[in-house]
Amino acid sequence: MPLWDKVRQELDRAGRAAQGAIDEGKLRLEVIRARQLADRAAQALGYAVYRARSAGQELDADSYARLSGALGAHEADVARLDASIRESADRARADRGARRAEASAPPGSTPESPESAASAEGQAAPPPPPAPAPPPSDPHQPL
Repeated sequence: MPLWDKVRQELDRAGRAAQGAIDEGKLRLEVIRARQLADRAAQALGYAVYRARSAGQELDADSYARLSGALGAHEADVARLDASIRESADRARADRGARRAEASAPPGSTPESPESAASAEGQAAPPPPPAPAPPPSDPHQPL
């Protein structure tokens, strides 16, 4: 029976990985759609300003507020979805790291953190590496 348990665990793991990839793909499609909506809103705002100035007028405040509000809402959606994708990728990396640690550890042992290994030896633990800076977010940049 342990063989079947191992097979079941691996199938469950593969299923979770596949579902994670599908979910990330859906998020990326949502980002693309939100960026398209933001681009259309920016285009509508630009056309409205151009038409008003071509007529020798300024765009009325109500139209400007409506069009710029729509643009701001779409850009906020893009930022929210981008953050969701980054969080999802971070979770996936952490899960892969945990699985690698489990796979590389000898059977019956628990993986030690560098801090606990260093304190067991009586040495100070090295400081953790600095976190990488997040990439700049450009809502009009393709994925």
